[in-house]
Amino acid sequence: MNFPTRPRPSLMIAINCLMAAAVLLSACGKPSDQAPPPPEVVTMEIKAQPVTLTTVLPGRLSAEKVAEVRPQVSGIVKQRCFAEGAYVKAGQVLYLIDPAPFQAAYESAAASLKRSQANLPALRLRAARYGELVGDKAVSKQDVDDLNASIRQAEADVTYWQAAVKSARINLDYTQVRASIAGRIGKSNVTEGALVTASQPTALTTIQKLDPIYLDVPQSTSQLLRLKRSVAGGQLSQSGPGQRTVKLLLDDGAAYAHDGTLQFQDVTVNPSTGTVTLRATFPNPDEDLLPGMFARAVVQEGVSPEAILVPQAAVARDPKGNPQVMLVGKNNLAEQRPIVLDRAIGDQWLVSGGLKAGEQLIVEGFQKCMPGAPVRIAKPAAAQPAK
Repeated sequence: MNFPTRPRPSLMIAINCLMAAAVLLSACGKPSDQAPPPPEVVTMEIKAQPVTLTTVLPGRLSAEKVAEVRPQVSGIVKQRCFAEGAYVKAGQVLYLIDPAPFQAAYESAAASLKRSQANLPALRLRAARYGELVGDKAVSKQDVDDLNASIRQAEADVTYWQAAVKSARINLDYTQVRASIAGRIGKSNVTEGALVTASQPTALTTIQKLDPIYLDVPQSTSQLLRLKRSVAGGQLSQSGPGQRTVKLLLDDGAAYAHDGTLQFQDVTVNPSTGTVTLRATFPNPDEDLLPGMFARAVVQEGVSPEAILVPQAAVARDPKGNPQVMLVGKNNLAEQRPIVLDRAIGDQWLVSGGLKAGEQLIVEGFQKCMPGAPVRIAKPAAAQPAK
């Protein structure tokens, strides 16, 4: 059997040397490394522009007028005279309470009044005759005084029963429970045959006026103070048109069709929440807004005459979360700069510090830039208008 012979050690060394020389020669034959070209970036010129600043505040809707209907006399409910959920007019009869006992009380008071009125003319005639006889001393002075006292008592009885008749008439009218305001009426809490009492704690029903409707929203005192400082410092102007106009966002995010008006700002701070209440009034002709609904008010704070807006995509964050941007400085060198953000307006940030008009902001390609390194501007992007 023939076995392959191993290569000689000297031959292996020679082969390895030849391979190493070939590698060295190939390496020496490559051209020298060239510096990579500057990264290409897209920039926009920072411009100052007037921007209307708004704030969104959550709140609850409430009716302009609310009337809880309660009986003013006690009795049995004979009839309910309205449809639940319907619109009622002021003065419309809602419930009928059994009027029989009140009718009897009225008639009794009226009869007593007639009786007291019937006694008064006879007493006055007698007083006139006594006046003629007292000069002849046919009657004593005491009799005249007693008669005059009887007349005054009879006149007081007439006045008393007149008031009793009026009171009985009022109570009889109260058996017809009427609507004190016009509006949408809710469900009835009693039915025919129920016993009700005067001024009972439980309302028979509730009427609410829904057009217009109120929206009460809380605003933090810190936000209120910041707004006042901005106005005092000239950063905000509150003299523009539509300053008191309020827009409404419904619970599902849809915008309400009608704009509202800022009515007033409360002067008392809620100690438990540290907020003050703003009230806005909205027209509600179709009654789409109902009391108790959650909504958000878009309130105008004012107009910033020299606002700087930058795209949100152009703002990065450092490891601590602080916002920063990349700019193109002198000699087309990239510059990293921290900025101060105020709020988001659409897809842009409102910058309150760190930038000024005329600077070139890198909006695309800033991830490839190193501070102090050169960059190549591709094409400036048009500044986006405020939304």
